[in-house]
Amino acid sequence: MADNDDFGAFLSGFMIGGLIGAAAALLLAPQSGEETRVLIRDKGIELKEQVESTAGDARARAEEMAQDARTRASEAQQRGQVVLEQQKSRIEEAIDAGKKAAKNTKAARDGGKGDKASKAKS
Repeated sequence: MADNDDFGAFLSGFMIGGLIGAAAALLLAPQSGEETRVLIRDKGIELKEQVESTAGDARARAEEMAQDARTRASEAQQRGQVVLEQQKSRIEEAIDAGKKAAKNTKAARDGGKGDKASKAKS
């Protein structure tokens, strides 16, 4: 995000500096009115082209950053899905082990009572 702020500040400074430089050049240059108007028009066209180029570069950079963010988000989602599946598998294994242990404990308890009952009948 700091890069975006730095780039925006750079772009603003670039535009303001260009305007100030053009105005100073026009005011300090000894020329006729017609020559000054032609120079203003030419400099305006040049500045417009620079602004369009810089804006195009900024737009391309923003699109590149957005695509990078989408790619990273997708990768993070995929990694999260893998971790989720792994944890789900571990939990299912733990539940199965708990059920098996409970069943074995119950069987051992019931088996022990059954042996005592059969011995008592004998």
